Amino acid sequence: MTPFELVEPTSLNEAIGLLDADDPSVRPIAGGTALMLMMKAGIFRPTRLVSLRKVGFDIAGIKAGVGGSLVIGAMAPLSAVEYSPEVARHAPVIVHAMRRLANVRVRNVATIGGSLAHGDPHMDLPPVLIALGASVAVVGPSGERTIELEAFYSGYYETALDCNELIFALRVPSQGKRRSAYLKCTTGTADDWPALGVAVSLDADERAVHSATVVVGAAVEKTTRLFQAESILAGATIDDAVLRRAGDAAAEEAETVGDARGSAAYKRELIRVCLARAVSRALAADGAPH
Repeated sequence: MTPFELVEPTSLNEAIGLLDADDPSVRPIAGGTALMLMMKAGIFRPTRLVSLRKVGFDIAGIKAGVGGSLVIGAMAPLSAVEYSPEVARHAPVIVHAMRRLANVRVRNVATIGGSLAHGDPHMDLPPVLIALGASVAVVGPSGERTIELEAFYSGYYETALDCNELIFALRVPSQGKRRSAYLKCTTGTADDWPALGVAVSLDADERAVHSATVVVGAAVEKTTRLFQAESILAGATIDDAVLRRAGDAAAEEAETVGDARGSAAYKRELIRVCLARAVSRALAADGAPH
């Protein structure tokens, strides 16, 4: 690795002041699990890293918000989210997704804010959180703003964050009686990087779906909602024929990309099959608050 400056501010304002809006080689670092790998591989050569370790205490909490919503501090380790009773009560699909996300060593170090800001389209959490309607609260020199997670990812490893902005909280709205599921398909071990991740969230009575959100990751250049599949599911009573139509629409709509985990054509077939399984899994949930 090339030499770089490491600074450790003790407040968010100080951290923001140490970032540079015009220099992408100045980067904040939280857990560092992804950033350090990029540095070791020579993909990223920083001139300055702004460590958030000493400001983490103020933005690491997990608490229930108004009406069953969730507020998760950006510096909360993934393992804290995994074992949080508040998360399990209000958004159990997040906990279920965590159990196959990387490994326990990574989850103990990586933070929720850092993992989202990294912008890797192969991550497990973005599809889940977009399906839940989550948003991130960010802060920069001009103050605070909220970005819906659906609009947060702008391209391959690209986000809507400015270089001198930081995520300080993840907000998940109340899910009411919505039913959600995440299906991860890997070509290696169960906790490997996914070849496809599919998240669905349904407002449904029994098998009658009133509205649906369908999101895919890993198989595409950026985490993506599939609106055509959503329109087929919404207003339908779910049976095999509806699931086939939705799967076909999803496979047609998704702009899949090939990589070491499979060709674009292979991933289209995964979407076709896995969407039906994810919807069935979501319908099997009781839809009641936990």
